[in-house]
Amino acid sequence: MTTQPPISSNVVWHHATVTRARREQQNNHRGAILWFTGLSGAGKSTLAHAVEEELHQRGCRTFVLDGDNVRHGLCGDLGFSNEDRIENIRRVGEVAKLFMEAGIIVLTAFISPFRSDRERVRGMVEHGDFIEIYCDSSIEVCETRDVKGLYKKARAGQIAEFTGISSPYEVPESPEITVRTGTVELEVCVQQVLAQLETHQVIK
Repeated sequence: MTTQPPISSNVVWHHATVTRARREQQNNHRGAILWFTGLSGAGKSTLAHAVEEELHQRGCRTFVLDGDNVRHGLCGDLGFSNEDRIENIRRVGEVAKLFMEAGIIVLTAFISPFRSDRERVRGMVEHGDFIEIYCDSSIEVCETRDVKGLYKKARAGQIAEFTGISSPYEVPESPEITVRTGTVELEVCVQQVLAQLETHQVIK
């Protein structure tokens, strides 16, 4: 597990008496980071919120970090250059780690196109805490779901560095879960994720 050292040498880590283990015992489930990744329109947010709904109904403590929502606040100062995308994911990773340490199942829905960024977040936490969920959908299907008209603008050259068109998406090489969100119904995808969470002993 790696973490970024503080800029100031006067910063000291304070250890709390209420530990992650105690929080998880109270919650009756493990804290974890569920990292949904895929092209724009692949169904990341839809699936993440549907999984959260099921977990909530089971009494789990959850929170969804959504790409668009985060850019309204925490990452509102960032654009879409490669450098800003890297910083966007770094910040989200740090926030997700805090939620996880609070014993919460945090679900993140971000394109996160670069493998190195996703692996950096994985490296922030212990083995088994980061569960990468690849929402596998063809770009053709994603374009049919283009409710914001982003693909149309990207193909017209109105949006630079658009993932899948003018900027690459690096498919996960060995995600914990792959869901065929382009061809499989939502409820089936939800049950697939929940089954894997039981296998990974996040939930009982």
